[in-house]
Amino acid sequence: MYRFLLTPRWWGINLFVVLAIPFCVFMGTWQLGRFEDRVQSHEQAEKAPDPSTRAAKPLDALLPVDKVTSGRPATATGTYADQFLVPGRKLDDREGFYVLNLLRTDSGKALPVVRGWLPGSATDARVPAAPKGEVTVTGDLQASENTHSDGVNVRGGLPSGQVGMISAATLVNLVPYDVYDAWVTLPEAEAGGTGGAMKPVPAAAPEGSGLDLKAFQNLGYTGEWFVFAAFVLFMWFRLVRREAEAERDIALGLVPEEPAAPATADASEGAGTAAEGAEAPDTAEGAPKDAPEDPSSPDYDVASTPVR
Repeated sequence: MYRFLLTPRWWGINLFVVLAIPFCVFMGTWQLGRFEDRVQSHEQAEKAPDPSTRAAKPLDALLPVDKVTSGRPATATGTYADQFLVPGRKLDDREGFYVLNLLRTDSGKALPVVRGWLPGSATDARVPAAPKGEVTVTGDLQASENTHSDGVNVRGGLPSGQVGMISAATLVNLVPYDVYDAWVTLPEAEAGGTGGAMKPVPAAAPEGSGLDLKAFQNLGYTGEWFVFAAFVLFMWFRLVRREAEAERDIALGLVPEEPAAPATADASEGAGTAAEGAEAPDTAEGAPKDAPEDPSSPDYDVASTPVR
């Protein structure tokens, strides 16, 4: 009954099922592993001490920024150079902007330093001046922002002196020197009162270390892949069952007979014969053959002379 499974058509179906189910299971397991990794990172971050409470280290000793060094205090010495404003940043549910200055270090590279946050619009804003001369800053280390970071403006079209993303890839196009692939945020107002009007920007948790929306998306994708695997198996079983039932009905002679073709040809032929008979009656001079003779009509002899 199941010999149809060895036909070429069913070989293709079976091959698809054999490949699709392991693939769905693998993808579901991979998404589940991503979710478990995020849960583990979140638990470790909660148990670990606050990175900002640890001893400050030189900037170069903490690079590149990862989940361990993110938020750690980093120190750097240099002079402030170019200044940019970063609009569209919220603090305490208020709209405002960051004040970003590039600190030129002895190595020639510049470290982006967020000196603080101010409320309102960044356009025509009055910003406290940065300290003059050589300074040593200590700020919480952060990785460069990307398009998925909160508050990032990827639309472009910002006025001169503003940037939408704190990233070395963005800043290196605006200044004539190299920029570190990291930035720091000052935890306190600058000494001397030059930054007294600005509020410190708290360091953000490293990306992928918390149970955010992306973590639960991984969990949702896990369920979807396993559902796909079950659906493929269900559809294969249903097709096999339907094919087997069809084979059984043929073997038992239960296949319904095809309806007989209508006898249109015979009917048309009979109609044609009747029409021919109607057109050619067997009469003399158009009279019916079996019509009675008129007694007044004359008879004819052999010479065709009428005789009474």
